[in-house]
Amino acid sequence: MSASEDLEELPGVGPATAEKLRDNGFDNYQGIAVASPGELSNTADIGESSAADIINAAREAADIGGFESGTTVLERRQEIGKLSWGVEEVDEMLGGGVETQSITEVYGEFGSGKSQVTHQLSVNVQLPREHGGLEGSTIFIDSEDTFRPERIEDMLFGLDDEILEDTMVLHGIVEEGEADAGDEQLQEALLEAVLDKIHVAKAFNSNHQILLAEKAQEIASKTQDEEFPVRLLCVDSLTAHFRAEYVGRGELAQRQQKLNKHLHDLMRVGDLNNTAVVITNQVASNPDSFFGDPTQPIGGNILGHTSTFRMYLRKSKADKRIVRLVDAPNLADGESVMRITGDGIIPE
Repeated sequence: MSASEDLEELPGVGPATAEKLRDNGFDNYQGIAVASPGELSNTADIGESSAADIINAAREAADIGGFESGTTVLERRQEIGKLSWGVEEVDEMLGGGVETQSITEVYGEFGSGKSQVTHQLSVNVQLPREHGGLEGSTIFIDSEDTFRPERIEDMLFGLDDEILEDTMVLHGIVEEGEADAGDEQLQEALLEAVLDKIHVAKAFNSNHQILLAEKAQEIASKTQDEEFPVRLLCVDSLTAHFRAEYVGRGELAQRQQKLNKHLHDLMRVGDLNNTAVVITNQVASNPDSFFGDPTQPIGGNILGHTSTFRMYLRKSKADKRIVRLVDAPNLADGESVMRITGDGIIPE
């Protein structure tokens, strides 16, 4: 479904309602079809009964919500992209890389490299497909003041010359055959082009973070017909604000309810726009654990059930990091080793 669909063709949607829907990211039938009546009611300032009628009409128009064969599902999964970490061992453990249309959770202690992963993937997503990229742009929701453009520069120019030259051609800096990885002017132009394709927003509290996720859907939808559509959404970190604002067991239910809604907003961005969603998560130590690793991700079962892939980063000697695949629907658990250097994430 294209973003140019005429929403006014839906019953009960006039020009004013259509404008409100578009302003809030509901610019196609598919997006409306997967919304809840309450969500649409608040967005367009209409009654829930009218919202339900609009959603049902959108489902019929978008041909969504019915059963389909396993063969059809398999064919649709052929559209899923795989984004490389830049570490072959980790990519193999993930079945080819970070999947689009999925949520990949990366958790670990402070300093384990979670933010390094989000920065590296923000670079890698803009690479040509033959080098493990998705030829797309990034939305970066920053809740811990971790985003650093200087780190993007380090990682970009830590790539091999061949990858840099092919990326210069992809971004339209030079024509094929004219790229020179050592040319400072071309490097400056490439860095500017790469940074321009990372949409960064700092979340000041949990409510603001939830609003940014809704805004992300609007941005991702608008870019799908562009040369570099949004193919990666990073949230670093998902749980920092929720953990700080909802303290104690008395507020746990409210925290989990809001976190659940937030996760489903992120999931919708991935599903509707063929985008990889990567979230980082904080951890807590279990003092009652006498055996094994006491480190546990926070967020409870809601986060555990919603994340498609769960990955645990653990510090090792010097710049080594252990990457463990904790949970995946179709992959066996496994461990890999990588290094975090001045040039970015590299193989062991």
